[in-house]
Amino acid sequence: MEVSGCSAAAVGNGDVGSVGSQRDLSLVPERLQKREQERQLEVERRKQKRQDQAVEEEQSDFFAAAFSRERAAVQELLEGESSAERLEEAAARLQGLQKLLNDAVRFLAAYDLRQGQEALTQLQAALAGRRQELQPKKPFAFKARRKDAASASRGGAAAGAPAAEGIAVPSLHSKEEGDPGLSWACGFSHRDSQVLEKRADELRQRDVLLSELSSCTVRLYGNPNTLRLARARGCKVLCGPVSTSVFLEDCSDCVLAVACQQLRVHTTRDTRIFLQVTSRAIIEDCSGIRFAPYTWSYEGIDKDFQGSGLDRSKNNWSDVDDFNWLARDVASPNWSILPEEEREIQWD
Repeated sequence: MEVSGCSAAAVGNGDVGSVGSQRDLSLVPERLQKREQERQLEVERRKQKRQDQAVEEEQSDFFAAAFSRERAAVQELLEGESSAERLEEAAARLQGLQKLLNDAVRFLAAYDLRQGQEALTQLQAALAGRRQELQPKKPFAFKARRKDAASASRGGAAAGAPAAEGIAVPSLHSKEEGDPGLSWACGFSHRDSQVLEKRADELRQRDVLLSELSSCTVRLYGNPNTLRLARARGCKVLCGPVSTSVFLEDCSDCVLAVACQQLRVHTTRDTRIFLQVTSRAIIEDCSGIRFAPYTWSYEGIDKDFQGSGLDRSKNNWSDVDDFNWLARDVASPNWSILPEEEREIQWD
């Protein structure tokens, strides 16, 4: 009887083991199938990555050829005999070149983007120089004798001081702010706690430079060609649509409202930017930069937008490239979106 019992137990255990083995065998195809699916997904992922890389390389090659061709055309216009028509054509081509670079931001490497922007900056400077050469010469005036000039200097012949009779002495103030008849550049510098303004007729397609400002409010009603803000502290700068680029450098605790094709920000901290931009904004060596959409308005802004060539329906204000932060899957700590409750600004 005991033997029989043991035999039954053995048979029972054998049945259990057999069922377990069958269950394990039934799981094998499922595991293999899952592993095969994972392998196929990985193959597809690598294939897609190769295709994307090929597309980016093709786009980069197309951009390089188109950019080089257009840059050569602009250089030829600037190096030939100066005329208003040639310079206007150069300006139009330069805007197209800026748009080409803006559209390529998505796939260009940071180095290529820098090189392209530097080339554009050089061409814009050359265009401004040729425009200034076309300006009419200042009327002839007798120069003051060295002794008179020295005494005038010691006497504080500053901006607005009356000149000696028969002597044309342009004031520092008029040179700094840029008389439309004398230069294609204008702006303000070395000002403290002032309200500064320029109107549309003063800004039309000119290059604006604002530098060394402290606790100032600057309102630029019009359509400049470029805007550069350097070494500003605690300032509020409100600007109409800029046809090409806006540059910020070494600024802190500022508020900027601007519409443009491209924005570049360098060595700047704790600054709010209310932005409309057709490309991606670029920051470098910055911290505490906060972005919000452009909301400043004034009478005549619609006309200025038309003159600028900017597309008001296209605004990439929240698309920002940080050249100091290359990790794409982790947000840069150097910039952020300004919360909606903090976007209410008393512009005037």
